[in-house]
Amino acid sequence: MKYVVMIFRSVDRVWTADDDEALRRWLRLEQELAASGDLVSSEGLRPPEDGRIVQIREGQQVVTDGPFGEAKEQLAGFFLIDAPDDKRAQEIAGQVSAAVGDRVELRGTLISAGMPDELR
Repeated sequence: MKYVVMIFRSVDRVWTADDDEALRRWLRLEQELAASGDLVSSEGLRPPEDGRIVQIREGQQVVTDGPFGEAKEQLAGFFLIDAPDDKRAQEIAGQVSAAVGDRVELRGTLISAGMPDELR
């Protein structure tokens, strides 16, 4: 089953030498998960002010530059994993949390969670 491990970061947090080490741990974990076959992909994300909202309104595409809304935390990156069960997915999420030194959120994807065929 596929899961997304979402990494969150405080918007007020500034980059430090500890973050350099966290990035090295992230890259090591990424290599380990790739070698074990658990990793589908992994990416860090640019800050919210570099993002855009893209939506269709009255048949026209509308693009709005960031930042968006008040938030204490931002989505900073993710690991997309393919784990045999929830227990293994939670183990991997724990490894990601330890590597980045911050909290993560684990969610299964809809398709691999058994979405009914008529909705595919």
